[in-house]
Amino acid sequence: TIDESCRSKPKKVEEKSFCNCMRTGNISGMIRQLVRMGHPLLRQTARELSSEEILSPEIQQFIADMRENMKHHGGIGLAAPQIGESIQLAVIELGPTKNRYDANAELSFTTFINPKISILDATPQGFWEGCLSVPGLRGYVERPRKVRVEYLNAAAESCEIVAEGFLATVLQHELDHLFGHLYIDRLQDTRLLSYQEEFMQFYGQAPDLDENV
Repeated sequence: TIDESCRSKPKKVEEKSFCNCMRTGNISGMIRQLVRMGHPLLRQTARELSSEEILSPEIQQFIADMRENMKHHGGIGLAAPQIGESIQLAVIELGPTKNRYDANAELSFTTFINPKISILDATPQGFWEGCLSVPGLRGYVERPRKVRVEYLNAAAESCEIVAEGFLATVLQHELDHLFGHLYIDRLQDTRLLSYQEEFMQFYGQAPDLDENV
């Protein structure tokens, strides 16, 4: 017997005006519950922000809130869709103590808005990745070794970063959230998907990526 409820397609999430929501006081200045796999919002391409929106008090406050949420959840990065806002905005802060694979993979707190990613070296490199939107799991993902990201910063200025190694993986993982992708979509071998407890038991190492990217 097939459960008929399984036949239905996910409902499209109604898009709301971000700034209108901000004015209601329902979004700004709070620690948010993280959106998990299965929520349609994580499968949407988030909308771009205009320069006017970026410089608005609402978005500036939201960026500050993003940083607080990232710290609260103990992560190295956070994308707006992960806390319920379908806009192309993500923050990353990677210190030397946050990974054990590349001592040079550091990035001070950076806001990425409307990012465009270009592959500079498609040579695959693999890391075990995790995500708070996919809690309790780890998967081995191979991604291009070197990328360039063009983006707007919190001052609506055009910026560019070239990254390779571990930092390139972090950028690709985090910015994927803005285009409706999760790391599990990048798995080449589903046998390399594990619960965290079994990962620690059989692979005997800490995860490569913090859970909150």
